[in-house]
Amino acid sequence: MRRARAVSKREPTIALINIVFLMLVFFMVAGTLAQPIDRDLRLVRTADLEGRPPPDALVIRADGTMIYRGEPVTKAEDYMQGIGGTASPEIRLVPDRDLPASQLVRIARELRALGAGRVMIVTERGLD
Repeated sequence: MRRARAVSKREPTIALINIVFLMLVFFMVAGTLAQPIDRDLRLVRTADLEGRPPPDALVIRADGTMIYRGEPVTKAEDYMQGIGGTASPEIRLVPDRDLPASQLVRIARELRALGAGRVMIVTERGLD
């Protein structure tokens, strides 16, 4: 009579892989990916400052009216003629936050078609 072989039970590695993967996801969500700001640092308060656009910027109100250096501008062509002289000028737009994005894109495209080199949108930056 032969002796029966001892059947070895293999540990399921799939369960171990699943646990390691879940731990990885947990630490990615719970951990900090960026260094926090120093707790002793006090940031400059700008809430009380009067906001002013750069002097060479084209301001676009929520209703779509445009203002350049305090004067109303009716069309993008008038603005480009007003700045004059520079080939492929760099244009700064200061849109109202309630201006529809489609209108902002339309104005930026018009400026590019009229010869603007770069059209930049000036925004307010916040630190949360």
